[in-house]
Amino acid sequence: MLFYLAIGLTVVANVLYHVFLKVTPATVNPLLSLIVTYLTAAAATAAIYFFSPDKAGLAAGLKELNWASYALGVAIVGLEVGFMLAYRAGWNITLAGLVSSTTVSLLLIPVGLLFFRESLTAVNALGIALCLAGLILVNYRG
Repeated sequence: MLFYLAIGLTVVANVLYHVFLKVTPATVNPLLSLIVTYLTAAAATAAIYFFSPDKAGLAAGLKELNWASYALGVAIVGLEVGFMLAYRAGWNITLAGLVSSTTVSLLLIPVGLLFFRESLTAVNALGIALCLAGLILVNYRG
């Protein structure tokens, strides 16, 4: 059940993410907008954390963190600024997420294969070919 609930949450959050970015006023400084966004996200995350059943405690949890948490923060800033600027540059909400997600998915294939020892089946390879074809078609300006 958690398997599907987790992906459902990412889908709903992603849709809201793109809608909210698209309706952010173009006149507001994008970095100021992101500061407010991150403060809101930090407050919401802290509230969820402090009500979670984590028994280890904050100090022990902080000791378990590694460089990936900090690198993720930098990557998220790039993601947010990139989409905000894409929408301001005229990308349609119907295509920006699709082009980005498909491209990211295709770039993650060698990462999964080389660094995480994942594997692909023939059906997966067919799906990858269809993703490539779809990416070409949605960007076709003919």
